[in-house]
Amino acid sequence: MLNQKNVELGKVRSSIRELFEYGKKRKAEIGEEKVFDFSIGNPSVPAPPEVRSALAEIIENTDPVELHGYTSAQGNYEVRKILADYTNKRFNTSLNADCFYMTCGAAASLTIALNALLNDGDEVIAFTPFFPEYRVFVENAGGKFITAESENRTFQINFKNLENSLTVKTKAVIINSPNNPSGVVYGADVIKRLSYTLENHYNKCGNRVYIICDEPYRELVYDRQTEVPYIMNYYHYSLVCYSYSKSLSLPGERIGYIAVDSQMPGFSDLYAAVCGAGRALGFVCAPNLFQRLIARVYDKTSDISVYKKNRDLLYASLKEYGFEAVKPDGAFYMFVKSPEPDAVAFAERAKKYELLIVAGNDFGCNGYVRISYCVNPDMLRRALPAFKALAESYK
Repeated sequence: MLNQKNVELGKVRSSIRELFEYGKKRKAEIGEEKVFDFSIGNPSVPAPPEVRSALAEIIENTDPVELHGYTSAQGNYEVRKILADYTNKRFNTSLNADCFYMTCGAAASLTIALNALLNDGDEVIAFTPFFPEYRVFVENAGGKFITAESENRTFQINFKNLENSLTVKTKAVIINSPNNPSGVVYGADVIKRLSYTLENHYNKCGNRVYIICDEPYRELVYDRQTEVPYIMNYYHYSLVCYSYSKSLSLPGERIGYIAVDSQMPGFSDLYAAVCGAGRALGFVCAPNLFQRLIARVYDKTSDISVYKKNRDLLYASLKEYGFEAVKPDGAFYMFVKSPEPDAVAFAERAKKYELLIVAGNDFGCNGYVRISYCVNPDMLRRALPAFKALAESYK
């Protein structure tokens, strides 16, 4: 007998991937320029020029046996030290190389972190809307996935709902800021209150809750006054799962890391659990070439001004057409309220106008759709009449 859960996961893609594949098929049928694909968060701006030059230099000047050989299981020590020094300087933390575990992107980081923390039956809370794979990762690690509804319309944390969701079985809370799919950022006041709530829970029942901070979009914020607080400055029982997929436009290279707060009581055991989970899952020795690359371009970011222009044009246009949306502070997604209660039906109607948008059901929010605006600006402009026609179809 095969593992039936995995059989089902393999037969049914995520709704995002399903729509992405539909889009490729539709483009082959009617022409790429006629399909307006807003389904997937695939960066549309190139990596910074420093990435290409650094890669060329590394390949040209590094012994190929060394370059393509194994690193330590948790990653190259020099790379991890560079990341620790940079994080300490930027966020005033006190990390060292042995707080970092290099990974094949954020998915591997989250999977390893959850397997390091969870025992069978432990509960993990995520706030709506959330990245759909969180549920898959938690359940695969033996945990129970719990959703706490956020504030209506703003999608900030609803602390009453959080308090009602906390139990003696709660092991972790996942936060994602800037958020996929809403683009919402949790400010310092929210993070302080979250930390206080979890400390208060511990004081009441003796149950320690960890925060897993999923940060692939940390660098993608568009207004100077928007600050993305660093979780370790507020709550020491925390892990940061980071990816360079979005900040450096390297989603296909799968490179990121886990950082464990060194000031956490029991730090050494948790870091050992991360290493052990990586070993058990086979996530050891992230790609050597791209570890070396990150050591040279860790402080660079792709030209996100393109995304900001897309955000501003899309938000203004959708409002003009009568749609309601949360204006994103970061990431490159817009969460738009459906004109009808059934967001799936709305997304299906959008297909008639060759608009590919993702229903919010899998994100834990029926009644909304996600529009990924990390697209070519020309395609966005050409899609606006289709969005207008879609809006008028409801009048």
